[in-house]
Amino acid sequence: MQRTIDQYDAVVNECHDLFLKKAKDYGTAWRILRVPSLTDQIFIKAQRIRTLQEVGASKVGEGVRPELIGIINYAAMALVQLERGVADAPDMDGDESAQSVRRQIQRAKDLMRDKNHDYGEAWRSMRVSSLVDLILMKLLRIKSIEDRGFTLVSEGIDANFLDIINYAVFAMIQLDEAGSSAPDR
Repeated sequence: MQRTIDQYDAVVNECHDLFLKKAKDYGTAWRILRVPSLTDQIFIKAQRIRTLQEVGASKVGEGVRPELIGIINYAAMALVQLERGVADAPDMDGDESAQSVRRQIQRAKDLMRDKNHDYGEAWRSMRVSSLVDLILMKLLRIKSIEDRGFTLVSEGIDANFLDIINYAVFAMIQLDEAGSSAPDR
């Protein structure tokens, strides 16, 4: 389990570093995004990964890894929005937004630890394409919940975003272990 935690932390640090750099470039303009807009952004990124996996080539020169980083950061931002609500204008400084995003990723990591205990790290035998399909399924569930406004017996939107973060981290770990950002290792 320590190996997984170390790998998880390395991926999260890479994502957080990019978040911090983008916060310097753009500030916290993302605070005006409604959760369904973030859901759609994540969906676009996951769908692009799936297309790259099926087609095997990129015409814009970016591969799977940058899209996974975007998925992790956008999902953490969506969790912040669920917790704090949407703002009419940027209402956080870069440090506060970074701490809020980091706290949401820590929630995902805590959930990962619990699930890894129960599932025995089954994700390690999964393909990256399967992890992407699970992300897409979770996004379709979120969209359904957003459209209906409630669930009857199922997990809420936040639980699905936490799972998305973990599936994306697992996919990045799988790519790292394969030594490549190839579409499906």
